[in-house]
Amino acid sequence: MATSAAVDIEAAKKAAAERAVQDHFDPNAKYVGIGSGTTIIYVVDAIKEKSTNPHIQFVPTGYQSRQVIVAAGLTPIAFDSLPSGEVLEVAFDGADEVDDELNCIKGGGACLFQEKLVAEKAKKFVCVADYRKDQSRLLTQWASIPIEVAPIAVHTVQSALVALGSSTPVVRNGILAKSGPLKTDQDFFIIDAPFKPLLTRADVASAADGDLGARTGKWGVEDLAERIKAITGVLEVGIFCGRNGLEAEAVGEHGGQKPVAVYFGMSDGTVKVKAATNA
Repeated sequence: MATSAAVDIEAAKKAAAERAVQDHFDPNAKYVGIGSGTTIIYVVDAIKEKSTNPHIQFVPTGYQSRQVIVAAGLTPIAFDSLPSGEVLEVAFDGADEVDDELNCIKGGGACLFQEKLVAEKAKKFVCVADYRKDQSRLLTQWASIPIEVAPIAVHTVQSALVALGSSTPVVRNGILAKSGPLKTDQDFFIIDAPFKPLLTRADVASAADGDLGARTGKWGVEDLAERIKAITGVLEVGIFCGRNGLEAEAVGEHGGQKPVAVYFGMSDGTVKVKAATNA
């Protein structure tokens, strides 16, 4: 029997998904991105209720999200099948944690590479989560940064992460430990790397240079993301930061890693919205 807390969390996810779809789903869109995770099931349900356009094609971030799209009777299209020059009207996805500046940690479900591809292909990324994911700084409750790594480079990457200040970066096992490391849709491994809580841009701006970096283990979100991504063998880092889609559009580009808005379903049934200043 489900506990009341579990029921509250599912109700919170559903409320956040319905509000996000109400605010950001355009029934006349050609292409829409659909992320991974339990919250996205409610997003797809809400889209199905609202959509009257059978011609919309939905781009999944992995196997699980494709199955959710198909089960809803909607039409999936592979990311690499998008016509040249086309972008997604919007991408809906969840997060493992979101900070005050809308930076996100993603990858708890091991789909971070494709999630980042889809987010950056959309005019705007809209994040949907429950109240547990709302924190002032990343790595407050969520313990580690997911990193997608080539299997042959695991030991090299782990050593480099320790040099950056991660205490015990470990390779994530599959559901059955005896089956070995979990494999992503790209047949890569996931390393989960713990770090101290990450600093926002505002934190970094007020810190002295000597207070940051591997010596102290204190990193700004964007700096650490760049350093990890630069390690040979790393495919992608589960930190979504930098520009959002609207900021990219303002300089003549499209797509950004950060959401333009995050919808948190709260335990009392309400929905809290954190929006970018330009949203």
